[in-house]
Amino acid sequence: MAGYIVFAGSANPALAAAVTQALEVVPGAAEVERFPDGETSVTLMESVRGKDVYLLQPTCPPVNDNVMELLVFADACRRAAAGRIHAVLPYYGYARSDKRHGRREAITASMVALLMRTAGIDHVVTLDLHTDQVEGFFPGPFDTLTAVPTLCAALGPELPPDAVVVSPDAGRAKLATEYATRLDRPLAVLHKRRETGTRTQVTHLVGEVEGRTCLIIDDMISTGGTLVESVGALREAGAAAFVVSATHGLLLRNAVDRLADAGVERLFVTDTVPPCEDRRGIVRVVSVAPLLAHALRQLVQDRSLQELF
Repeated sequence: MAGYIVFAGSANPALAAAVTQALEVVPGAAEVERFPDGETSVTLMESVRGKDVYLLQPTCPPVNDNVMELLVFADACRRAAAGRIHAVLPYYGYARSDKRHGRREAITASMVALLMRTAGIDHVVTLDLHTDQVEGFFPGPFDTLTAVPTLCAALGPELPPDAVVVSPDAGRAKLATEYATRLDRPLAVLHKRRETGTRTQVTHLVGEVEGRTCLIIDDMISTGGTLVESVGALREAGAAAFVVSATHGLLLRNAVDRLADAGVERLFVTDTVPPCEDRRGIVRVVSVAPLLAHALRQLVQDRSLQELF
């Protein structure tokens, strides 16, 4: 136990507390300050010399502040002679910026990965990346866990026997297949055509949804626009009820209200990011703290993470 230490960033203190409690360790002592001009300062209050350091800091909104805090934390540990520095990012901000789409723009997911390596981070652990290729941007060990088994364990008792798993687009078909396999439910896929940079249109549906409860899945929910559109298309196809599941529930700009107004009865998300306000009573938060704690135990003992998938 003395060979490693877990520091909790300020992005999601409740999750960090749950993980360290499950590990039965006391979080490392550190002081995080933000100066009036917005600069971030991190001071370690105990020695990390020669130790494996685990920095638990999802880079969720405010993304830029939390990314910078992670980098400053890593730099402080590197300069204090930490043995190895592991960044535990339950949510990887900027993961959607993984390609240029043929335009003159940055691939920010790659830039963030290189910044982490430059700051001294040796290893990254995250959950349910938006695209798998982000792993290749980090020049070092990179482990992507999945919250799908955890979510399916919570969803199973809540779904009727006739429920069907729905992918909101072709890009999420692989994820939807994993849900369908674990829940032993049929699969349906919505296909879309992009009309503008911000608007898409559902062109057709593959699968049978008439009279059934639809479990619409995604890796993350930001404003909920894609899901609202999906609910509308499924309702036109005769679907009877709607449940949504996603690992990362950012739920920005009144997303919960939009989903509830669209007819979503229950919304399952994890605590990779801090839970949002739920005035409609539809959100069910499933904790990934046991999953992360198990992963850290395996890593500390140099054991495989395969059993977590």
